[in-house]
Amino acid sequence: MSTRFGIRETPPFRKLLIANRGEIALRVIRACQELGVRTVAVYSEADARAPHVREADEAVCIGPAPSSQSYLVGERVIEVAKRTGAEAIHPGYGFLSERAWFARAVREAGLVFVGPPAEAIEAMGSKTAARQLAISAGVPVVPGTTEALRNVEEAMAVAESFGYPVLLKAAAGGGGKGMRVVRSADALADALASAKREALNAFGDDAVYVEKYIEGPRHVEIQVLADAHGNIVHLGERECSVQRRHQKMIEEAPSVAVSPELRARMGETAVAAARAAGYVNAGTCEFLLDRSGAFYFLEMNTRIQVEHPVTELVMGLDLVQWQIRIAAGTPLPFEQRAFTPRGWAIECRITSEDSTNGFLPSTGRVEYLHVPSGPGVRWDGGIETGSEIGLYYDPMLAKLIVHAPTRDLAIARMRRALLELTIDGVETSRGFHLRVMDHPAFQSGDISIQWLEENLPALTAPVRDPESLRLAALSAALLAHDERTSGRPSAAGASSAGVTAPSVPVESAWATVARHEAMRRS
Repeated sequence: MSTRFGIRETPPFRKLLIANRGEIALRVIRACQELGVRTVAVYSEADARAPHVREADEAVCIGPAPSSQSYLVGERVIEVAKRTGAEAIHPGYGFLSERAWFARAVREAGLVFVGPPAEAIEAMGSKTAARQLAISAGVPVVPGTTEALRNVEEAMAVAESFGYPVLLKAAAGGGGKGMRVVRSADALADALASAKREALNAFGDDAVYVEKYIEGPRHVEIQVLADAHGNIVHLGERECSVQRRHQKMIEEAPSVAVSPELRARMGETAVAAARAAGYVNAGTCEFLLDRSGAFYFLEMNTRIQVEHPVTELVMGLDLVQWQIRIAAGTPLPFEQRAFTPRGWAIECRITSEDSTNGFLPSTGRVEYLHVPSGPGVRWDGGIETGSEIGLYYDPMLAKLIVHAPTRDLAIARMRRALLELTIDGVETSRGFHLRVMDHPAFQSGDISIQWLEENLPALTAPVRDPESLRLAALSAALLAHDERTSGRPSAAGASSAGVTAPSVPVESAWATVARHEAMRRS
């Protein structure tokens, strides 16, 4: 291993099973390959030809496409681990990663769960319990209830005491599910009923609590690593304020809003919360940061985060490898003073969604994939040319990450990488990300968790500028050439008719041009 904190070692395990799919499964496989650990992939029938299945040393089908019949069947995953001789199970993120019962079942089966103890997952798994724990540890939290609301009358009384607006949140949830902003008393009853229904459907638990809604804050999170020997360090912050419907879309490290002094205070707070929970392994404490510099604990994610690569790039270590080492009992060999961010990293989540049409999911076959490269560019992807994109799983196809000496250069590098990226066959969020990189507010760092929603129309409207017209005409001509030379309609299903006033996103035209250029060079 040749990282900033590189160490020579024997493999922490002989064989490890990855209880996940897509890019995170590949990410864990690559970490294991460098550690000398053999891997077992599990897959659903829909993922039989997925890259993670091919790249693992062994692969076992665990059921039909629906995750409830495959990736979420913990008993089957554990049975496969024992049958194949795996010593440990890495859950990735999502699916079984934050299920305390699964972590406990893995332990009871005599295997190692690569993550925190079941007791820590339980302590931080309920947002109300996590708030209580944070308060007991002296961690600042947003004013709110520490137990689930019993009825609408109680909700009314609490909201009146805080003053509107207030935020209803699912106690067992995340990702924006079961969450409602309420700005007046007459909207509270309906919002509470709606939040409870959504929470029950998403998490099997309709418990909802209420907290004061803070206008215009940033979403800043702190990465922590804790070993089984009492050592805990934080790895600085990630800025995650570019969100749509409480779903993160772009992350970066560090944050323009966090000074070294504030980083130290937030980091110490995150370490205190992790220690209070008896935390071991990698975890993330999420905070709201207001414009005055005050911060409030939201929750702790008891798993590896989707956005972990930006921390890896600015801190110079492999978080997934450290997850595995810690699970094997290795003590952390470094002190807090070793961690100072170097340069700037940005991550864009590339999803199979049509941003010009309300982010509707897009399905189909990836007809052509060209992955960007060059200095400071990283692609954590779970797709390839020929991949079938369906509706069974999360729409995230890959993560595009860049690293540069400064934030300005990181933005320029991300823009260049996005222009290089070509995914034909399904609509993606690529064009949306390009527009964010070009937006003056994003470039200056003047953002909050409401910024994206407030600017969404401008960031998702079809492009109609002269450059798009030129590229659309070129795209149509190339597509017509496809039809003439192949004798059948092109894969994109377009022709040169009616290109005098097209409404074609510039990104689609670039994709066609890039594909033909790649074919010409091959």
